[in-house]
Amino acid sequence: MRKNESLLVSFVAAGLAILGLIVGAVALGTKNSGGTAAAASGGSGSVIDVTLKEFAITPSHLMAPPGPLKIRVTNSGTMAHNFEVKGFKGTRLLNPGENEVLDLGSISVGSYDAQCTVPGHAASGMTATLMVQAGATAGGTATAVMTNDQMDASMDAVAKRFPEKTAGHGGDILEPTILADGTKQFDLTAKIVDWEVEKGKIVKAWTYNGVVPGPEIHVNVGDKVRIVLKNELPESTSMHLHGIRVPNTMDGVDPYTQPAQKPGEIKNYDFTALEPSVGMYHSHHDAQIQIPNGMAGALYIGEMPVPKQLGNVDITKKVTMILNDAGTIGLSLNGKSFPATEPYVMKVGETMQVTYYNEGLQAHPMHMHQPHGWVIAKDGRPLDSPYMMDTLLVAPGERYTVLYTMLDKGVWAWHCHILNHAETPTGMTGMVTAVIVQ
Repeated sequence: MRKNESLLVSFVAAGLAILGLIVGAVALGTKNSGGTAAAASGGSGSVIDVTLKEFAITPSHLMAPPGPLKIRVTNSGTMAHNFEVKGFKGTRLLNPGENEVLDLGSISVGSYDAQCTVPGHAASGMTATLMVQAGATAGGTATAVMTNDQMDASMDAVAKRFPEKTAGHGGDILEPTILADGTKQFDLTAKIVDWEVEKGKIVKAWTYNGVVPGPEIHVNVGDKVRIVLKNELPESTSMHLHGIRVPNTMDGVDPYTQPAQKPGEIKNYDFTALEPSVGMYHSHHDAQIQIPNGMAGALYIGEMPVPKQLGNVDITKKVTMILNDAGTIGLSLNGKSFPATEPYVMKVGETMQVTYYNEGLQAHPMHMHQPHGWVIAKDGRPLDSPYMMDTLLVAPGERYTVLYTMLDKGVWAWHCHILNHAETPTGMTGMVTAVIVQ
């Protein structure tokens, strides 16, 4: 009995070992050593590896022969993403570090669009194409390979276009209508317009008064304020006065403080400006679409004091800089992308007061070359101890007020220091502008 049992155990062990070798061989046969694609063995079809991150799909140009196709999708970013080929079921929402194999079944010859379907992500660059052709090798490429001289020429050409003129300018100060009781009334219309983010790039922007960012509103402490919002959007909206003390009924959060403002409706937002504030007005309905697509503006109550610790500072220029990274607008400063961003002209010794507003989906480390800045306020509240920095991280919803005193002549870059928010192999892009010191 013991001898027979021993023989049986040996046969089972040998069988398991052979099975393990077969499984291992199959796995090796489907693994892609190059990291972009692999043809499954045994006629089981093709496999392509795809990586998701903010805000790109890599590779962005996929190729495969007709027949069974699987796409191995990995999220290497810091936010949740998914991947969907139009006309097919997509992956689930993948958290950072997660992966999933998307089985497309048997796919026919043709061209297919793919994207991340999280609102705003496709418009920010998370798109790809899948080309299925007879005889194609499964795989993909990101961009065409350039020589060093070609890259240099492309970068120079883009830089020399700055500042490039485009249609439309946002953030200009909106003058009020003064009512009989002294109330300052500001009229806003929410509507979709064609907006030129950079030369030749026209997008459908969701706007206040047809501009991105919306008009800038200034009032004084003690003023009675009325904002009249007309909704000409194809969907409901609401308006939240972020960082401003208002009655609860004016907080703009449907359905808790008000019903949703339907297309065609007009609503008054009434409040008294109780205290100095650096606030913003923006949508609070379908906000992940409406805000990144352009529906945000600055609202100031009173003036920001200069800290006594800095002595007598004469502020020459005040700048509002609204940051975005998603939606139809994408990576931008005040609704424009480099080289169509606005330059700022100063003289040596002059001081610029900058208030950063982040209306995007990511934090942005803002960096001005040359001078250090003094951070004097956070979210409209003056700091007891202002501090010096050269790179300031601004999270979504935050506002920082900074003083920069110009030290030396020259053209000084000013940009987000997440590097792919500011530069690509073909040149500077997105969240870049410059200060020209004379």
